[in-house]
Amino acid sequence: MVSQKPAAKSGGLKLLPAYTGAVSLEEALRDPRSVRLLWLEILVNDQLDLTPWSNHAAVKEAYRKACQWDTCYRSLIHSVITRAPLPTDPGPIDQREYRTLVEALRFVTAHD
Repeated sequence: MVSQKPAAKSGGLKLLPAYTGAVSLEEALRDPRSVRLLWLEILVNDQLDLTPWSNHAAVKEAYRKACQWDTCYRSLIHSVITRAPLPTDPGPIDQREYRTLVEALRFVTAHD
C-alpha cells in the first residue's frame, strides 16, 4: 500500500497548522486567531481552494487583505516564494503587520 503525504501540496494549509494548530479551513474559520491570520495563508498558499467558502465574510476579507499586501509587496513576495499573482488591489495596508508578513515568508520558505 502506498502512503500519501498530507494535502499540504494539493490545497491544504501551509502556515496555519504551525501558527494556530488549525489543519483545515473549516477549523480555521472557527478560531478567531486563525481567522486573523487567514490572509497570510492565502498570500503564501496559491494551492488553497477557497471556492466552497467564497461567500464567507471572513474569507472575503482575508482574500481582499492578501490581495492588498500582494499588490504592495509583489516584488518581495514573488522573489521569495513561487505563486500566481493575486488580483491587484491598491487598498490600504497596515504597515505594523509587515514583520508578520516577513516572518510568514521566512517560515514558508524554510518548510517548503
